Amino acid sequence: MADALFVVLRKVALSLGEGALEKIGTEVVEAASVLTDFEHGMKQIEGELLILQAFIVQVGAHRIGDKTFDAWLDQVRDVSHEVEDIIDEYAYLTVQADTDSFFKRKFHQIKNFAAWQKFPVQISQVEARIQRLTEMKNRYGISVGEIDSSNKSDHPNQLRLSDSAYLTDNSEIVGNVQQIRKLTQWILEEKQDRTLIAIFGMGGLGKTTIASSTYKNQQIRRAFGCHAWITVSRTYQVEELLREIINQLIDQRASMASGFMTMNHMRLVEAIQSYLQDKKYFIVLDDVWDKDVWLFLNYAFVRNKCGSRVLITTRRKDVSSLAVGNYIIELKTLKYAESWELFCKKAFHALKDSICPEHLRSWAEKIVAKCQGLPLAIVTIGSILSYRELEEQEWSYFYKQLSWQLANNPELNWISNVLNLSLNDLPSYLRSCFLYCSLYPEDYKIRRKLISKLWIAEGLVEERGDGTTMEEVAEYYLTELTQRSLLQVTERNACGRARTFLMHDLVREVTSITAKKEKFGIAYGEAGITPVTNGTRRLSIQKDAQSLNSLASSRLRSFILFDTEVPSSWIYDVLSRFRLLRVLCLRFANIEEVPGVVTELYNLRYLDFSHTKVKQIPASFRKLMNLQVLDLKFSYVEELPLEITMLTNLRHLHVYGVHDLQERSLDCFSATNIPGNICRLNNLQTLQSVSANKELVSQLGNLTLLRSLAIMKVRQSYIVELWNSLTKMPNLSRLFIFACDVDEILELKMLKPLPNLKLFWLAGKLEAGVLPSIFSKFEKLTWLNMQGSGLKKDPIISFSHMVNLFELRLYGAYGGEHLTFRVGWFPKLNSLHLVDMKHLNWIEIEDRTMVGLHHLELVGLGNLKAVPKGIKYIRSLHQIFLTDMSEGFIKSLQGSDSDIVQHIPNIHIFDSSDSQAVNNFHFVPYIAKKFGPGATKHAPNIL
Repeated sequence: MADALFVVLRKVALSLGEGALEKIGTEVVEAASVLTDFEHGMKQIEGELLILQAFIVQVGAHRIGDKTFDAWLDQVRDVSHEVEDIIDEYAYLTVQADTDSFFKRKFHQIKNFAAWQKFPVQISQVEARIQRLTEMKNRYGISVGEIDSSNKSDHPNQLRLSDSAYLTDNSEIVGNVQQIRKLTQWILEEKQDRTLIAIFGMGGLGKTTIASSTYKNQQIRRAFGCHAWITVSRTYQVEELLREIINQLIDQRASMASGFMTMNHMRLVEAIQSYLQDKKYFIVLDDVWDKDVWLFLNYAFVRNKCGSRVLITTRRKDVSSLAVGNYIIELKTLKYAESWELFCKKAFHALKDSICPEHLRSWAEKIVAKCQGLPLAIVTIGSILSYRELEEQEWSYFYKQLSWQLANNPELNWISNVLNLSLNDLPSYLRSCFLYCSLYPEDYKIRRKLISKLWIAEGLVEERGDGTTMEEVAEYYLTELTQRSLLQVTERNACGRARTFLMHDLVREVTSITAKKEKFGIAYGEAGITPVTNGTRRLSIQKDAQSLNSLASSRLRSFILFDTEVPSSWIYDVLSRFRLLRVLCLRFANIEEVPGVVTELYNLRYLDFSHTKVKQIPASFRKLMNLQVLDLKFSYVEELPLEITMLTNLRHLHVYGVHDLQERSLDCFSATNIPGNICRLNNLQTLQSVSANKELVSQLGNLTLLRSLAIMKVRQSYIVELWNSLTKMPNLSRLFIFACDVDEILELKMLKPLPNLKLFWLAGKLEAGVLPSIFSKFEKLTWLNMQGSGLKKDPIISFSHMVNLFELRLYGAYGGEHLTFRVGWFPKLNSLHLVDMKHLNWIEIEDRTMVGLHHLELVGLGNLKAVPKGIKYIRSLHQIFLTDMSEGFIKSLQGSDSDIVQHIPNIHIFDSSDSQAVNNFHFVPYIAKKFGPGATKHAPNIL
């Protein structure tokens, strides 16, 4: 609950060190007396804040249900926000006065003297509030000590929830038939070793219900000599857990008579070992939250070669990994048909055959869809509705108010309590990051690279200083959130790394409620969300932006706009009220120029104008000295000002437009001119895309942290110097090189390989139409696009050693007639594009080649008249896109060769001259793939 405060306090500790105080003392000489008080006050309050920081780490989010403590902590949070405002206001004024001109600096200091004078007063007020908080703590007996691990009040209903799941009748279980069958088989198999089995999945999926069904199965009970069902939970005590095991294995009166109630945990373990020594036992450990519990239970549950089984249920993947030998069952959400069956069983159990009345069907379907296959939500909501009137008006009202109901209806506490358990179990460094994810709209895919940049800009990611970048730390955070079943991976890239994530809608709803309550952030435009208050730190506007009556929140740090229907005038006006912003995201916004106030947002770390009609970046961007990310992709910007090279904190610079959505031409992307010397941009990790010149290719060698580079308009005379610069980038993994025109010949002979390259797009004619020898060294490549290469020999054999290749694109790369794919080649290839090779008339595909191919595109192959017969061998093929293919080919496909493709469920044929078809098959899928199906409503076609 208090982890946002922890982030602030860490920021305070870093920002108010000796260096900052000394800088204040030297910067504003005229305010010497003010600064003396300011420095003294800062040193005093810093000590208080360090104590508060330790307090936040200590109590975390474990005091759920203590209303007095919650109210007090709200006051602490308000004080922390006041302190953060002081720090950011100081940073704002410092950057404003930061100029090389002595007279300009003095002018700004005098101009803002009144603002500097406020600091000592504000510090005194903060000190007074901290003092009052201490007095309140003592007056009301608020304890801030170590949390008692025996405290069972995580939630008053926690035991009742566990008991309810345990007592569920088998007839009420819907879905997971295969999982239950597999679980039963594992438990009963004739394996004499003790076997640990795990059921893993997010809260509310029915792990306890399925484990209970198995535990109560009479066939299983008869197969074992003794049994125990133990609910572990987050707040277990070792001795209590061991005594509960003994009580269930042995008669409770006997255990009391034997003195087990007074034994320490070592003696208890020995007692369990002794009892189980020669027994075949079946023990269920329900709701396990960490691996530590197994450290001592592993010794208690003896390996006696009697065929014993231990079953654990958990939300955490690392806990499930205790079950060696792949004895893991990962539960997923129910399919829609299963969800509907379960809902009807609960909501209409009083009706004949539990059939939904026709007049309620549309609302019932919307409610079921909202549950997104989560059994807990389906059962709880269905049960509540079962005793409501079967009137359309009442059901429609319930659906429209579902977000409010989750926050305020005690009958739905079961849902929020179960889902909040995972949130409250998060360590401080993860909790704020996860709350940030709730700012995204429903069904919006969370992209790894994007959310990582936002977290870093907000100061939520720690810098570890061991050579690991903050982006890598953020990726670790995402992995941990996934392993805790809070985020679902929806797509992986060619290297197998998670590319996009999705938050279950009900998890998002519950997390949004917490984010709002803690003043962390608000997703505006959702049902049940109240107007934005002055205390809001982050604001995501998803729709109805113009309905906001008041947006005067000077405390706002993130402003993310999803509503694309608001006029630019509204955007320009509202931004003038948020001068302390760190994150500004106007992706897809209806703007054609940069709002003038943006260059006065000196604290900005993240700025996104992608997918807008912005054409020009003003020279005044030099003021944004803290900027880490500037995203201008899919905008109309084709030249950056000289002053952009002054932004030495830039980590990611994306600036390019798209001229050809189908990417069939050499100038499909715009080339951006960056005048001046880029050597000072030595923190850059991403630079896309830049127009080459002789000076720039040499200067690139100073950007040794680059991991992704797109460079356009490359001439042969630049190649040696360019490659020399590239070899100085040890972490370079993504490289795009485009020649200046179709006639420019690129000679890549005798160049050193780039050992860590994983993605390579080379657009340009190669000397003598021969593939350079460096390609034999690109063994790590997972993605390759050769465009306009003019190759004379079949290049497929030259790529066949690239066993990790996930996607291969040949766009006008080959001038010959035949391509051959041999047996065993490209075992990991998922996507193949063969485009604009006008002489190609035969494609040979042997059996057992490209065994994992999922997607095939054939485009502009006018001389190919027959469907490649080997396609019939590729049983994994899911879709084929055919663009601008000859009439003969299409007739063959739909006639004599139709049997070759009969196993492929999706075959799309269209003409590239049809702009609507291009939009539907390229732009819309591109947006949906990057951001999720729900994103298309936020992404009008601006191209």
